[in-house]
Amino acid sequence: MIDIDGYLAVLGVARPAAPTAEALWALHRAQVERVAYETLDNQLGRPTSIDAAESVARILRGRGGYCFHLNGAFAALLTALGYDVTLHRAGVQDEVEDPEGPGGDHLALTVGLDGERWLVDTGLAGGMYEPLPLREGTYTQGPFSYAMAPSAVVPGGWRFTHDPRGAFTAMVFAPEPVELSSFAAEHHRLSTSPESGFVRVLQAQLRDAEGVDMLRGCVLRRIDAEGTYERTIDSADDWYDVLADVFHLNLTDVDASARAALWHRVHAAHQEWAAAGERATTL
Repeated sequence: MIDIDGYLAVLGVARPAAPTAEALWALHRAQVERVAYETLDNQLGRPTSIDAAESVARILRGRGGYCFHLNGAFAALLTALGYDVTLHRAGVQDEVEDPEGPGGDHLALTVGLDGERWLVDTGLAGGMYEPLPLREGTYTQGPFSYAMAPSAVVPGGWRFTHDPRGAFTAMVFAPEPVELSSFAAEHHRLSTSPESGFVRVLQAQLRDAEGVDMLRGCVLRRIDAEGTYERTIDSADDWYDVLADVFHLNLTDVDASARAALWHRVHAAHQEWAAAGERATTL
């Protein structure tokens, strides 16, 4: 069981009287606006579960997570509210679709509503603001354009193509329903492997109607219709203020020594990356 009313309070959405399209859109918008895509616990060395009830509890504490947490929690909420929700094995891909299909590094959701199925995904790292129909076409949400098309290599699957300014190229998901527990091994790899981008680089993202805010290490970006604004954060106080004010993250359970160690690690990684970039431009 999950705390439905507590979850809805975080989202600022009243409990819907019925599982309608209007309510689904409101819930999706509220989740991507208020619950950050973030990898802080990986950086803090604090293992997390992808159990839906535990992910909901994280959200109630003022934290977020990545797709397994965010979509796992959101699926539990929608199911409790009476929606027809299916979990799908998915994968983030580059320009060319992988013939082996989705690798399982992403959890996608679809919802059946009014005789049609919709991609419902609050864990796409600054991606969709609202659900998208499983119909081939191009869709505009705010300043971004997305494409949906049947997968070229996964029978019955679908491919979501992100806006060129997005954090990734595309996401493919298979049609078969899966259980949340089937992602446990991939979650362990993503959250512990030294080769994982979630371990190597701290990330936080939030989507809104006008654009997206993205933090990678010490670099904060705002992408919207006006373009891309970027600044480097060079002090611990400013960095933690951004996590709280821009991404709504509650870090009261992180003590002063852990905060100092996290900032030192993130800042050192940024300096190393910047130095490598400078050397590359002079070779």
